[in-house]
Amino acid sequence: MTEKVTKSDAEWQAALDPDRYQVLRCGATEAPWSGELLVNHEDGIYRCGACGAELFRSDTKFESGSGWPSFFAPLGEEAVELEEDRAHGMRRTEVRCALCDSHLGHVFPDGPKPTGLRYCINSLALDFDPDE
Repeated sequence: MTEKVTKSDAEWQAALDPDRYQVLRCGATEAPWSGELLVNHEDGIYRCGACGAELFRSDTKFESGSGWPSFFAPLGEEAVELEEDRAHGMRRTEVRCALCDSHLGHVFPDGPKPTGLRYCINSLALDFDPDE
C-alpha cells in the first residue's frame, strides 16, 4: 500500500468543495437518490473523492434500492478500512478510505452473493474513471 495521505483540516477544506468536505471529512451523509453516480452504469473504477485511491470496480456495483451507490466488494481488503460507528443511536460499520481515512459510507450484511455485503457509499465520496 502507498503511504497514507495526511493533510490538515484547513488543507482538506481548501482541496474539497463544501459538500464533499462535509461527507468525506466530517462523516455527513448525502440525501438518498441525490448522487450523480447512483445511476452510473459505465464500466470503470470508483476512486476516493478526496485522495484518488482506487476503491471499487463497476462490476461489483448493484442496484440496492437504498438511494446510494452500492457495491458487494471493494477492490481489495487493503482499499478500505472498517470501523464501528455508534453515532445517532445506531450500531453500524463505517467504511473509510484506507489511504486518506475519509468517510465513504457504511457496510451492511444484506447484499447479494458472492459476499452478502452491501457497501453503501456516498456518491459525493467517489470519483469515477471509465474504462477506455
